[in-house]
Amino acid sequence: MTRNTLAPASRRLRKASPVAFVRMCRRLLPARVCSSSFRFRLFDPWTTFGLFLWQILEAHRTCREVLCKAQACIYLHHRRLISGNTSAYCQARARLPLPFILKVHQVLGVKIEKESRAWSLWHHRRVVVVDGSGLSMPDTPKNQAAYPQGRRQKRGCGFPVMRIVGVFSLATGAWLSLAEGALSVSESTLFRSLWPSLRPHDVILADRGFCSFAVLRLLAERKIDCVMRLHARRSVGVRLLRRLSHGDLLVEWLRTPTRPSWMHPITWRRLPQAFPVRHLTVSLARRGFRTRSLTLVTTLLDDKAYPPRDIAELYLRRWKVELFLKDIKITMGMDILRCKTPALIRKELWMHIVAYNLIRLLMAQASSRHGMDPFRISFSATVSSFRQWLSLVSFNDPLFYPPFPWEAFLLCLTTHRVPCRPGRAEPRAVKRRPKNYQRLTQPRSIFHEVPHRNHYHAPLS
Repeated sequence: MTRNTLAPASRRLRKASPVAFVRMCRRLLPARVCSSSFRFRLFDPWTTFGLFLWQILEAHRTCREVLCKAQACIYLHHRRLISGNTSAYCQARARLPLPFILKVHQVLGVKIEKESRAWSLWHHRRVVVVDGSGLSMPDTPKNQAAYPQGRRQKRGCGFPVMRIVGVFSLATGAWLSLAEGALSVSESTLFRSLWPSLRPHDVILADRGFCSFAVLRLLAERKIDCVMRLHARRSVGVRLLRRLSHGDLLVEWLRTPTRPSWMHPITWRRLPQAFPVRHLTVSLARRGFRTRSLTLVTTLLDDKAYPPRDIAELYLRRWKVELFLKDIKITMGMDILRCKTPALIRKELWMHIVAYNLIRLLMAQASSRHGMDPFRISFSATVSSFRQWLSLVSFNDPLFYPPFPWEAFLLCLTTHRVPCRPGRAEPRAVKRRPKNYQRLTQPRSIFHEVPHRNHYHAPLS
């Protein structure tokens, strides 16, 4: 393609990408996030970002699918056929700066917070929930060097694994901050790197894996309170101070001699020898809950301002973070990343988070407009509606382009409601069996398949 036809083709790609739709939706993304000082090409940063975002939201998330869309769009409007080689698009994704994606993520987070400011607080405080997970990626030498597979797996029989820790908004489900590392890095170490993103007077909701003397004390110095389940090893070093009510104890934790591996010795020595916390014993009688009673620990010491019932109900909402991770890993396909280098893996990871927060922003706006709980709106249906409405807008004739029916789109999202099922049993079990293939227990180059393994042949009658 010549230069005089490259400019309108690039503009057409922008209009066919999610960027045009997002700008139309009350300018959800910033107009001038990245610098305009780049060499003019078909896949410029905004076009690449839009196609990358489209690729994340599509059901068939391949570079070939995105390139076929670009080919069809340019040919229909300019009668020019671009190359079918995906190299140009893949190189454009590699050139896309990561700070640009992080800036978009930051702007989306601010917009979600403004949209949900009226109903997102608990006791006039923001609640964030923390949890960790793992992601798989292609088995390439560079990925193995950055994110080595588990030590128990044989070389050539596993995949690189990335460990992530995310901070979510409990009110909206938005992904606020992320820390990633190799499988050998603990979740507590990754969580420690996210503390600068927290605000004073936040309330952190987490499971027992993050519960420790150092974490609670250092967060308290930042004026950040915690509600966590008591760690099983904290059975010693506890001294009773006062009994506030039945099952509500004010106790004092004693500092153990063992220093956490992520903490500097000077910081560990300056911590006090004792630290007051509350222990709350909560009884559960819900269907699907294996635990009948649990003990919570919190730094919210005022039992009048924060009654035990409110804290118990708050902790029971911690299960939502498992559903947040399910939405982004299963519904949006982030459980297995596709890129083959660590740099592109990080960009793909953050693009998933941007796409996830974009869907959460649409859900928050629809719920605020029509006065309903945002978690009653189906996440998967919102992704499907976004794709379908976007495709109709993209291929509309620009000469007869009508104003986008924004209110109708938000009303459409509210029609896809999730039934209210409190205490629903959601066991982690898979019903569908895998295919009857052998497991790769040796590198593929030396592995020998056993013929007709596990095949039963009926005798001749």
